[in-house]
Amino acid sequence: MNSTELSEIVVEAVKDLKGQSIRCINVERLTSITDYMVIVTGTSSTHLKALAESVNKSVKDAGQDVVGMEGKLGSEWILVDLGGVVLHLMLAPVRALYNLEELWNFETKPGVDTKMESPSA
Repeated sequence: MNSTELSEIVVEAVKDLKGQSIRCINVERLTSITDYMVIVTGTSSTHLKALAESVNKSVKDAGQDVVGMEGKLGSEWILVDLGGVVLHLMLAPVRALYNLEELWNFETKPGVDTKMESPSA
């Protein structure tokens, strides 16, 4: 499975559990560490943990390995390393403080910027 397919699995997993302000960013040209960064806002520490577990399960169900997971105990910022994809799950104040999108001057991958909108009634 390539990194693009893995990033799509990650985005779908966080969308299913109502992750907010989902950004999938292609960083292949900026770093050799990973190909994509996915940044997601959660509503609480419990929500962040649930998002991390959802991604963990989805990735394993797809036959891929999770390289590592950091921050689950503090749960203001959980990082999930999937090799070709790095997932940042953050509470809103932490995301605003670090502002990873602006810090790295990322370009969003076409068609995958999935800002969550209010569901229509």
